[in-house]
Amino acid sequence: MFARLSTVSTVLFFATFAAATAVPRTDKPTTGEECTAVGGDVNCCNSLSEVDDPAVKTIAGLLGIVLGPVDALIGLTCSGIDIIGGGNSCTSQTVCCTGNNFGAGLLVIGCSPINISL
Repeated sequence: MFARLSTVSTVLFFATFAAATAVPRTDKPTTGEECTAVGGDVNCCNSLSEVDDPAVKTIAGLLGIVLGPVDALIGLTCSGIDIIGGGNSCTSQTVCCTGNNFGAGLLVIGCSPINISL
């Protein structure tokens, strides 16, 4: 009996951490300064996609992430940008991401495009 309870508790514990949802924002930052002011990270992402995009579903599946309904864009293959130090350049899409980051930037939840001059 104890073994069964322990197994169920373990499964529920890990399932709690596997679910990923973003809290939708109504006021999306438009600059790097606004992004950092709301606690976001400025990133350079190869692409932005909706949660139902096949590429997002494939990457999330490979990372073991269960994506719920997300009312925000998903950044794919993102890397951080230091807006204060400069010297960085982004040849793809500069975004502000306020959600979870999985796989060291492979999939980032809650991204919105921003204007920044690097």
